[in-house]
Amino acid sequence: MIIITVYGLDQYAVGHYSKNHSENLAQLFETKIENIAFIASDEYVFHNGVEQTSWQALVKVEAPEKYEVIEDKAAQYLLKTLSEFSIHVRVVFDYFHSHHEHEFLNKSYPRYIKEDNLVNVEDSEEDEELYEGNIFEGMEKKLEEAYREGEHHCHCHDEDHECHCEDGECDCDEKDCDCDDEHCCCHTKH
Repeated sequence: MIIITVYGLDQYAVGHYSKNHSENLAQLFETKIENIAFIASDEYVFHNGVEQTSWQALVKVEAPEKYEVIEDKAAQYLLKTLSEFSIHVRVVFDYFHSHHEHEFLNKSYPRYIKEDNLVNVEDSEEDEELYEGNIFEGMEKKLEEAYREGEHHCHCHDEDHECHCEDGECDCDEKDCDCDDEHCCCHTKH
């Protein structure tokens, strides 16, 4: 497999580049398109404390050593085509012995996700309608009825004085108290 890692370009630019150039790169390397993969790192390129993203594209090509004879052509192709996305481009090749490459391919699934085998979530949910009404409609009335039925009751006590409302707030020490018709009401469940 030939792995092309691109630093200094965002993942969308690398994805777009991969879609448009994988076939040409496979032909250039004289291999199948299944042997070309891209990595769009979520990292930034910096120089002297200043971010260089989209200014400096640093490209690392990892490939079996048998592809070394194609390096010059591949480098020229990558430099030329990636310069559409970045001001400066640098390509480094890193070769390895084929016997150091290992993989597992699950026969139950296609090797790659492609546009024609994607599951489109929007298509599978077409029959469901989105409720656009007010989900809280009538809730206030239900709460008032529950309050009146005794799910909550008001009580107010303070050892030193009777609680009363002042500027819309209860002056007692109880928690969860509010003013109801100018009287303090401290809510507790039965």
